[in-house]
Amino acid sequence: MKTTFLCAIILVLGGIAAICVYARAENQQSAEADVRGLSDEEEVRAFLNTDPKAMAQIWSDDFVVTNPLNKFVTKTQVLEMVNSGFLAMTAYDRKIEYLHVYGDTVIGIGSETVVWGGKMPNAGKTEHLRFTSIWRRQRGRWQEVARHANIVH
Repeated sequence: MKTTFLCAIILVLGGIAAICVYARAENQQSAEADVRGLSDEEEVRAFLNTDPKAMAQIWSDDFVVTNPLNKFVTKTQVLEMVNSGFLAMTAYDRKIEYLHVYGDTVIGIGSETVVWGGKMPNAGKTEHLRFTSIWRRQRGRWQEVARHANIVH
């Protein structure tokens, strides 16, 4: 009787553990898909449409970036560059090469091809970039909190 009871408990605990592992894997896949959509689609679209409202939604209030001009800027500063017509892109292709979920944080690494517009020093030129982005789940949604992008020479 005791052996049967112990076996039943072990089976139940094993089932619970399997459910937890499955739920974690499902959450990681969901996080990856959410961040890919935000990064590959929404953020790129916001830049191509020069849409600072969309950018403001995607980025955390404490978003910072080291940009391709080798300047460290805040969310407010990037949005000011967009609103002033300085920062614009006429073509933008992003390829995420690595995306990994670490709980409530996602790290993305990849490459971009950009044709600058606006008042950028390289307006009209095509440049290739490497980037690293950090996303966090904040207030129930994924937001980009930091980014580094540099021009590949």
